[in-house]
Amino acid sequence: MKKKPFKSVIFDLDGVITKTALVHAQAWKQAFDEYLRLREKRDKEPFLEFTHKKDYLPYVDGKPRYQGVKSFLESRGINISFGDPSDSSDKETICGIGNKKNVKFREILKTQGVQTYPSTISFIKQLKGMGVRIGVASSSKNCKYVLEAAGIEDLFETRVDGEVSAQLGLKGKPEGDIFTKATFNLGVDPAESIVVEDASSGVLAGRNGGFGLVIGLAREKNRAELFENGADLVVTDLSELDLEIIYEWFLRTPRPLFKDSNFNLDNPAGDLKDTHKNLTISNPHYNRNLETVFSNQKGLVFFLDYDGTLTPIVERPDLAVISKSMKDMVAKLSKKYKTAIVSGRMREDVQKLVGIEGIFYAGSHGFDIQGPGVSLVQPKAKEAIPIVSQIIEKLSKEVGFIEGILIEDKKFSVGVHYRLAKEGSIPKVKKVVEDIVSDNPLLRLMSGKKVFEILPAIDWNKGKAVRWIMQALEVSWSEVSVIYIGDDTTDEDAFRVLRTRGTGILVSQDVKASAADFLLRSPEEVESLFERIV
Repeated sequence: MKKKPFKSVIFDLDGVITKTALVHAQAWKQAFDEYLRLREKRDKEPFLEFTHKKDYLPYVDGKPRYQGVKSFLESRGINISFGDPSDSSDKETICGIGNKKNVKFREILKTQGVQTYPSTISFIKQLKGMGVRIGVASSSKNCKYVLEAAGIEDLFETRVDGEVSAQLGLKGKPEGDIFTKATFNLGVDPAESIVVEDASSGVLAGRNGGFGLVIGLAREKNRAELFENGADLVVTDLSELDLEIIYEWFLRTPRPLFKDSNFNLDNPAGDLKDTHKNLTISNPHYNRNLETVFSNQKGLVFFLDYDGTLTPIVERPDLAVISKSMKDMVAKLSKKYKTAIVSGRMREDVQKLVGIEGIFYAGSHGFDIQGPGVSLVQPKAKEAIPIVSQIIEKLSKEVGFIEGILIEDKKFSVGVHYRLAKEGSIPKVKKVVEDIVSDNPLLRLMSGKKVFEILPAIDWNKGKAVRWIMQALEVSWSEVSVIYIGDDTTDEDAFRVLRTRGTGILVSQDVKASAADFLLRSPEEVESLFERIV
């Protein structure tokens, strides 16, 4: 049996597992139409009924209940008080209308029962038989009730729904909070996980969460919308999807931009083999070429790693000094396009090394960001500073004496470099690092190029930093071509967030599986690319 390239799958509920989407839509229609009739009678407003295509799908589907109410009412130019979640169902507030919908949903559910999609249940059982962890994540506060009514609650190891979100203060879709929380509950990283969704807001949540694969289910003939919002693959039913396609997806490799020292600008990013007749399951985004990316008349935005991207990988971090020619090239690039440096180094360190003013610097894997007029120190990461100091002290005592081991204090994280260490000493270092992380639930471990990284166990990484900077720039993903160039494991977090709406370029001597679209083999090729762009 092949080794699984993924460890968990998180399913949305309505429209994916259970056939409650139409029940929800029916309950929403009853609740909204009653309210619109009230406004017609009381305020003499013309009645325009709530419809599935024009109202439910764009404004309500996939969103938390009160957010759905607010979104629809705003589309009609109606502004009422938000109210309180405890409001009665006859109160004229956003919460009141949302609670009325819930009452009607349960009434319909009680009379009609709950049906499931047989293909989804079969797929879940197949995955569980392979040892894949299974979770459900839904905006619905009725999730537990629906699973129990369908008799399938035992299929899921974790449930993150509207009730859990309210208790923990999780953000709703299109933020990825409920999906990432589900994977963390399972002890799995989103990079090794799959999201299955049928709503545009849901696939966007999977993209924002940095998941390894986002599968869209086009139940509503909404294939194009699912692709536009971040789905990697789209099918109309899970019976169309086999494990070979999923395995192939996780093993995709980026296409080289240079061939025999010649720049290959029109090399397409590549698509996934389609084993199904007359079925296009892979996002059309993957068929574009780099010439299309660079020809965006609205501009480019560049995010650049430092070590291994702007400088070669060297034996010691302090020896990684950017060359004058590369620095000049990045400076020219930044004068034409918005540019950010995103590094695992401390922000002050990389800012001093690059020394270019007027650009963004994100240090410590994105925990510390500074740019023109804005700055951010990730609040939860700040809490880890005292823990980092304790870790460094412990590491110094237990492995600091080993020849070739370098312990790098990154303020919010710790890097244990072993490039110069003898091969025989590495297992001991690895065990010490793993023990430190396993003994502290506030920490997580990531392995890079000859380095162990101990970081705070929070939902923040280079991908989150890229999203934050994009918001700070007040630039929409659809307005510009966003390009991220990096070489290491932590850059994959950014590649996954960019996928389908930006371009990832991996810097690596070897062709290997990556979420990036294209490949450059060295910092020299990175500099050549910059030269052609500017």
